[in-house]
This record gives sequence, C-alpha cells and structure tokens, in this order.
Amino acid sequence: MIITWYTCAMRTPRATRPRLLAACLAAGALLLTACSGHPRPQGAAPVPTGPAPSATATASPTPTARPTGAADPALKPFYGQQITWAGCPDDPRAEKVDTSTMQCGKLHVPLDYAHPEADAIDVALLRLPAAKPEQRIGSLVVNPGGPGESGVDMVLFGADRFKGALHDRFDVVGFDPRGVGGSAPVNCLDDKDRDALNSTDEPQDPQARQADRAKRAADFAAACQARSGKLLPFVGTRNTARDLDVMREALGDRKLNYLGISYGTYLGSLYAEEFPANTGRLVLDGAVDPAADKLDQSVNQAAGFEKSLERFAVDCVRNHADDCPLGNSPDQAAKKAADFLDGLREHPLTAKDGRRLTSDLGWTGAISYLYGDETTAWQQLRWSLGWAMARGKGDFLLASADNYNGRDDKGHYTTLEDAGRAIRCADSAPPAPSAERIQQVLGQLHEQAPLVSKGTSAEDYSTPSCAAWPYRTTETPHAVRAEGSAPILVVGTTGDPATPYAAAESLAKGFASATLLTREGEGHGAFGKDNGCIDAALEAYLVNGVPPAAGTRCAR
Repeated sequence: MIITWYTCAMRTPRATRPRLLAACLAAGALLLTACSGHPRPQGAAPVPTGPAPSATATASPTPTARPTGAADPALKPFYGQQITWAGCPDDPRAEKVDTSTMQCGKLHVPLDYAHPEADAIDVALLRLPAAKPEQRIGSLVVNPGGPGESGVDMVLFGADRFKGALHDRFDVVGFDPRGVGGSAPVNCLDDKDRDALNSTDEPQDPQARQADRAKRAADFAAACQARSGKLLPFVGTRNTARDLDVMREALGDRKLNYLGISYGTYLGSLYAEEFPANTGRLVLDGAVDPAADKLDQSVNQAAGFEKSLERFAVDCVRNHADDCPLGNSPDQAAKKAADFLDGLREHPLTAKDGRRLTSDLGWTGAISYLYGDETTAWQQLRWSLGWAMARGKGDFLLASADNYNGRDDKGHYTTLEDAGRAIRCADSAPPAPSAERIQQVLGQLHEQAPLVSKGTSAEDYSTPSCAAWPYRTTETPHAVRAEGSAPILVVGTTGDPATPYAAAESLAKGFASATLLTREGEGHGAFGKDNGCIDAALEAYLVNGVPPAAGTRCAR
C-alpha cells in the first residue's frame, strides 16, 4: 500500500488517501487535522437543514475583504439578530439520548462577508443550557475538528463529556460550520459513488496511481462544482471564524469562550487573529500549527502514527498475550500488523453484509483506533485485528472505518468528506514541490515511518489535489500572534499521532499570550480522556479564568 504525505489532512477523501486515514493530500491542503474522537452515532446520517445557495459559480474567492465586525453597518442586521431556540427535531440517531433539555436554533450569516447584502445562509446550532442558570457565566462554543465534523453532534451525543462545572456554569453550544451537516452543506458525491471511492484500493504502480488520482480529483471537483458551486469559495475557515463572532454577539456574550479540538484549534487561532479584542477563554486542544511547513508537518504526522502503531503493538505482545494476534516478538509486532493490512489488497475479507474489507479500509479502521487512548481504544484494536487476522472476519475493522468515514449502517454518508475537502481547498492550495524537495521528504518519510509509508513514491507528490478545484485561495501558512487577545490555553498530548506534540509547543509560542498544558499519554487530544489533572485544569481556566502554571504536565 502507498500513502502520500504532503500537507496532510485527517479528513482526506479517498481519491487522495491511498492507505491511511491520516494520509495527506498529494500536493494538497493544509494540515487541518484530525478526528476529535468525540462520540459519533451509528444510526442514520443527519438530514441537512437550512437553505443552501444554488450551485451557481461566483468569482469572489475566500478570504474576502476583512470585515469590521459589529461596527460595519452592513453587518449590523446579522450581529443584532435574536436566535429563536426551540426543542430539537426528532432524530432517529438519538433514540437513546436524553434531549429533553437541549434546544436547537439557527444563526443567519452572510455567504460572502465582502457583500453581506447578497446571499445569506443558516448555521445550525444546538444548545445544552447551563444546569445551574443562577450561576451561569455565558456560552461555551465547541468545535470537534475535522474539518467537516459536526459540532451539533458533538453536544448531542457527547453531553456527558461536559458534566460537572462546565455544564453547570455554561450554555454549551455546538454548531455545524458553514458547508457542514445542517449549515448549507457541501454535497459532491452520492452514497454509491462514495462507497466505490472508499472501498477501491489505488493502483500500486506509481504512474498508474498518479493518473488515477488526477482523474479522481478532477471528477470530484467537477461534482462539487455542479452540486455546490456557489458555496465553495466561502467555506474557508476564516469565514467560519467570522461566523463565530456573529454567533458570540447573537448569544449575548461580550467575549467568546471556546473549546476547539484538532482542526478546531485552527479555527480558534483564526478567530483570535481576526477578533483579538473579543476573545474570552479559548482552549485549543490537539493543536495545529498554522505556521508550519506543510511537508515537514506531514512527515511529523506520519511518524506520529508510526510510533503510535509501534507502541500499541509492543503493548499488545507484552501485556495482552491472551488476545494479541501479533505474535510474541515486540520488535516484529507492528510489522506483522502492517503486513496483514497491506495483504488485504490481494486477499480482502468479506463482512457479513457482503462488503469487502480492502487494504485501504483496513488501514483506516485500524489506525482510527489510535486516535483513542491506550486503554479502551487499544483494547478495541486488539480485538478487531484478532477477529480479522485469526478468524478471517473483517466486520469490526470495517465498522471502524465506516464510522470514521461518516457512513451509517444503512450505507448513507454524512457531509463529512465532501465538506472536508471543500474546506481544505478553501484554506490552502500550495503548488507541487520541487523534485529536490520531494526527494528530501521521501527520505525523511521512509526513515521515520517505513510501515505507514510503504510504497510511497515521488509521483504521489506531483499533482496538487486542489489543482482541479474551481477556486484559488489566497490563504497562506503564517504564524498567528493575536496581539491583544486574552490569554489562550493550548493543550498538547505527548503521544498524539494526528497532531504531534511539537505543534502544540509551536502554537503556544507563536501567540502573544498563551500557556501550554501537557497531557502525557496516547491518543489525539486531551479533552474527554478521563484525566483528572487535565479536567481540573480546563475547569479552572474556563470557569474561573485561571490558567495552569507554565510547564504543567498531567501524567497518565
């Protein structure tokens, strides 16, 4: 199997991700990270709500002219709106969820902030009101990552993660960013086409793979243009940051209190850059460094998953021999797992529903578990690999891959992958690197991540995945200082494979005012990982405004 490690993105459509769900876009988009690991339903895919503009192309790219916020007369109708909250509509996915106290609403925002008098869209919101309203501080707006993940679902299916002081003192508000889920969703491929894309392994021959990717990327861009063309220039993260400021005002908050995980840290960073005076208490967990060189960043991410796979495999052999399918050699265990997953190309497994577990889906299912911690997630990975390797049954790995890809058990997909690509191409579309740079990166990649990068070649970097995209973004990587912002809390995990710890260190150093909080352990992100030290630090900062002392580290 082959993986392309160029300007990675956790949410990468299959056309540019040959083996690893964390694989990077071939000369593609900004590393806008990863799956947050928040609870995700297994029922029907959400039904898009809110008006979506017609698929008529517009020439104005993102970012648009810098808005002046509430002071701009043209934006006052948006900043002055009142959100109408009501009970949430029935959702077949939420049959076992207590939604009695949850409220849903919509936020009206301009499609193009440079021309707010033209088209507008609705942003879907879900609010979990403060459990102790007499002690209410304000709203805590949350984003789970992606890009393409639903913040509405994060609160709907993960309310328990906010129990305690956060739920007591805040209205917890989840939202679907523009282009996602219930917020004028980007739609490109239907379920049948998405299934075919995700379940077909790419050619092993480099030239054939290059041609195949170029065709898939062009076909995908054409499909997005045909179905969602008017949205595409305006789904970039900077416009979503502008939506956040409209949301802050409409929620009645003088300052924005915000929890962003993974890609959500990039969104939070751009908000602080755009509106530093309006920042309240911002937690950026599982950090993306917006200034990093994207090729170097992609190698670091590949190495992160390689190391995580190796640590899992060693733990499997040494500490769980009874249910570990990886033999008895710690030094060879990770390779045994990789060889099995690679072998699914020639010998795919058939699941109960008749679908095949291909190599691509097998890698996706296996590595998706590495987003979790070393207890529950690693246990599930041991069992899933054992079920496949010892019994020849790929159902659990396939279910894991489906869950990651946004596919429900009826074969319906969310907008996750379509929206993710559109957002990435709106945020960053660098040109292909030089031949010399490609060889340098390949050398680093094969040295630091030989298992997950097996078969990667120079051809995998030659065609930018956003080259066929109908719009060219003007966004470029840069350090975010956010001069004048309130103190920001950046959280990094030492064993985070998706957004390696060094990115959190760099992001915290780049801000004019920030503190780095470290979680020692495995998995992506720190929030919701049942670490009492982390939970206490986040509570003290969000509820009381007291950041942890510099250098604070929370052990496993």
